[in-house]
Amino acid sequence: NLPEGPAIIATGPLTSGALYEAIGSALGDRGLSFFDAIAPIVERESLNDEIVFEAGRFDEDADYMNCPMTKEEYDAFIAVLKAGEAHEGHDWDNVPYFEGCLPVEVMAARGSETLRFGPMKPIGLTDPRTGERPWAVVQLRREDRAGQMWNMVGFQTRLKIGDQRRVFSTIPGLENAEFLRWGSIHRNSYLNFPEFLSAWGSLQDRDDLLFAGQLTGVEGYTESAASGILAGINLSRLLEGKDPVLPPPTTMIGGLYRYLRDAAPGRFQPMNSNWGLVDPLPRRVKNKKEKRKILAQRAQDDFIAWIKDHFPGMTASA
Repeated sequence: NLPEGPAIIATGPLTSGALYEAIGSALGDRGLSFFDAIAPIVERESLNDEIVFEAGRFDEDADYMNCPMTKEEYDAFIAVLKAGEAHEGHDWDNVPYFEGCLPVEVMAARGSETLRFGPMKPIGLTDPRTGERPWAVVQLRREDRAGQMWNMVGFQTRLKIGDQRRVFSTIPGLENAEFLRWGSIHRNSYLNFPEFLSAWGSLQDRDDLLFAGQLTGVEGYTESAASGILAGINLSRLLEGKDPVLPPPTTMIGGLYRYLRDAAPGRFQPMNSNWGLVDPLPRRVKNKKEKRKILAQRAQDDFIAWIKDHFPGMTASA
């Protein structure tokens, strides 16, 4: 059974089978996943606007951008993709593939036309440069409200990171793409945060039971540690009769928790920290190093102000 509160569950990849069963029993089939199939995410500002165009199929959904390909560009991409090296992983990390979620390199290996009749099908799209339907297209789906993060639809992959950068940068429009998240397919047990947890990570019907770390859908050691600290702070506040708090979305942990809360439940996937999570700057800064410096300074200032507002008497400094 799930523990009586107050409690924090932060068992990560070492969660016992019995606890998994208890969580699954409490949340149902949609509440707990046992592996992820993640496609890369690219930063909007890094896309080539001379090639990439915004459109949904048959002029329907505007939350998509498209990288069109000619036959020659498609054939060249397939050749590079087939030559990419996949991460084999360990025996415990092997995931059985199923037809609805095959790695993009596995689809390419099945035949040169497989992707063109799958996630890269151009049906219902017109390239505004030519007025014609492309031979193939890579679709990018908006992942955040600000439109900074765009998911490569259907491009879940086990390619090594170096090969992901090399292969996917050959896609027209992604020549200089900044990758905010790399693709992966591996064992990873995590909850469907946006459907079953509160904004601060408690069960929606139990404020006294919080989750933290990898189980919540955060990726990375720093992210997991930060979510654990935040869970501890909020459980302490709840026990004192105070409202839970979250850092502002201009900070990395605040932006990450906003993603966990606002993601579409039906396609929720884990996320690591990246600059696409935080609020965009009010003005565009072209120099990437300068932009990151401004974002970091703003995050630091806002985090210190947040601490002073919510934790009187606590010293906060850079």
